[in-house]
Amino acid sequence: MLLLPQIIYAENANDIIEKVVDNLNGKTAIMEISMVVKTSRAERTMKMKSYSIGQEKSFIKILYPKKDEGITFLKLDNSMWQYVPRIEKTIKIPASMMLQSWMGSDFSNDDLVKESSLSDDYDHALIAETEDDYNLELHPKADAAVVWGKILMSVSKQYYLPVTVSYFDEDGVLIRELLYTDVKAYGKRFYPSRWVMTPKTADKKGHETRIIVSDVIFDMEVDENYFTKRALKRFSR
Repeated sequence: MLLLPQIIYAENANDIIEKVVDNLNGKTAIMEISMVVKTSRAERTMKMKSYSIGQEKSFIKILYPKKDEGITFLKLDNSMWQYVPRIEKTIKIPASMMLQSWMGSDFSNDDLVKESSLSDDYDHALIAETEDDYNLELHPKADAAVVWGKILMSVSKQYYLPVTVSYFDEDGVLIRELLYTDVKAYGKRFYPSRWVMTPKTADKKGHETRIIVSDVIFDMEVDENYFTKRALKRFSR
């Protein structure tokens, strides 16, 4: 009987994460987004379109700027490739580079293709709650190939969407923070239309990456032809 409240508590945390993952991904999603990458010296903007089926399949095409136009990315299960039209070459991105910067931004390859799974790779605990939010703590499972030693997440009770996500290394040092705002209705789903990733390490002082979602279509059938290696070159044009 003494264990019962703890068991219920853990199950609630798992349920919350499952709802968050579903609300962020949907069964399928087609998105149009802009990414603004700011450093201490400059700022640049990229525009792209992405197609995804759950967390298993993802295809991204860069639309702007001209020098990057047509670069494509494909993720299938735990593998990722990039096609660069300028050199007409398909490059497989090894697992060791999944946490490297994606296109010079403060997001990683892993972030953009959702290679790590919040629901499968982490144990979850509900550590506090307010009138508006749940506060959860996530720790990697022993056999999970993830880099973060701990993740703290605040989740909106209204939408079951993350509000803030703080990422810590294995030594408990805060490395970066992701803020989700401007929740809007897209069809029958609600989704944060603005994401801001801010590094917290001294070497990234003044850096920030903003994602602005201009449109999302959820749960509509997506052409499976996007999720083949042939698609990298085919849809690059």
